[in-house]
Amino acid sequence: MALPLRLARTMVFAVVCLGLGVAAHVLGGASVPAPAMVAALGVAFAAAYPLAGRERPLAVILPLLAGLQVLLHLLFSLSHAAHAPAGHPHAALLPDLGMLAHSGLVPDLGMLAAHGWAVGLTALWLARGEAALWSLLRRLAVRLLVIWLPLLTTPFSTPLCTTEPPVLRSAVLRHVVSRRGPPRAVTA
Repeated sequence: MALPLRLARTMVFAVVCLGLGVAAHVLGGASVPAPAMVAALGVAFAAAYPLAGRERPLAVILPLLAGLQVLLHLLFSLSHAAHAPAGHPHAALLPDLGMLAHSGLVPDLGMLAAHGWAVGLTALWLARGEAALWSLLRRLAVRLLVIWLPLLTTPFSTPLCTTEPPVLRSAVLRHVVSRRGPPRAVTA
């Protein structure tokens, strides 16, 4: 695949993944600092680039998107905890499991359900877009072949058609009975 198309597909996936993660985090009541968004875009881009060379089905897109959402959730939660004020409970990540649950690193059931629905719907949307893009590219390739193939003749190639097709003469059928129209007048 050509590099510009591969980069464009990778960037679309990375931006959709980043947008989904940021929207879920903001709707959950947290903020996402700009450096964390840039890092998340880089992570999503790096994960999607090796897979952007050919058409990918839903079975590949869904786990990749789900894994990246988990990774982005952890990245956003850690960056939010690092940028929290000193008196805030997220200011220092303690190894205590109770504090870990309250730090936002371990999502609650509602957040898991929201992430699951968003990942599923977004993966379906991306898979349908992927199928539409590749269908369009295949049709475009066939059309270009139909247009350019007759023009691409080399000195060593045989012409596609050298003679005119024979003209078909109409064959008069001798034993045809035509019974259309009004009856013939009978003369005695």
